[in-house]
Amino acid sequence: MPDVVKFLRQLGHDLRNHLNAAELQSAYVAELAEDPQLKNEIKRLRAMISEMGASLERVTSTLGTPKLTLMPYGAADLVEDLGQKLAADYPKEGAKIEWSVQVGDATLQIDPQVLQPALMELFANAFRHERAEGVISAGARIEEDRFVFTIHEPKRNFERSTDKWGLEPLRSVGQSHYGLGLHRSRAIIEAHRGQLNARYDSPAASLITTVVLPLAEPAG
Repeated sequence: MPDVVKFLRQLGHDLRNHLNAAELQSAYVAELAEDPQLKNEIKRLRAMISEMGASLERVTSTLGTPKLTLMPYGAADLVEDLGQKLAADYPKEGAKIEWSVQVGDATLQIDPQVLQPALMELFANAFRHERAEGVISAGARIEEDRFVFTIHEPKRNFERSTDKWGLEPLRSVGQSHYGLGLHRSRAIIEAHRGQLNARYDSPAASLITTVVLPLAEPAG
């Protein structure tokens, strides 16, 4: 996998160089163009080139090692922020999540700007893949010196193995999705000295995803 990552990052770098050159050339052509319709078409072309470059950047950054800026952060604040982000990005699905939060005043040592997208990806997968009728529920609690976050999502006839959950990037590929999101989430959670795992509860027809993070060490 490290060799694959190295190859993809170099390929992305090379392709972005070509796209940057094409964008500069299209900007020059736009300056020469006099016809308004032609100018608009060149503007659209530049936007398409820019989006292609951004897409490549997202893929290569996803494969990189997470870089964290850790700070003390309330567990309740993390969950509240996550709920607000879900409501903003997924107003229809986010409003239907059932929450159970019992974390008191526990504090984590995290990079919230990096960790929140990792948790968001878990919900995005729940909304997108093999969704069955029923309510998605999320819970947060404290067990001894650990923060435990769970997502229960209804799934019927789930037959995939969860033994290597998030350890097999590029396994499920579709348009604009390359099987990297869950792998990235796992890397970010583990960079926080946490754990990500999943199991399927057959009687309840529910996939249960669990994130465990250590609490911040007491000050002093």
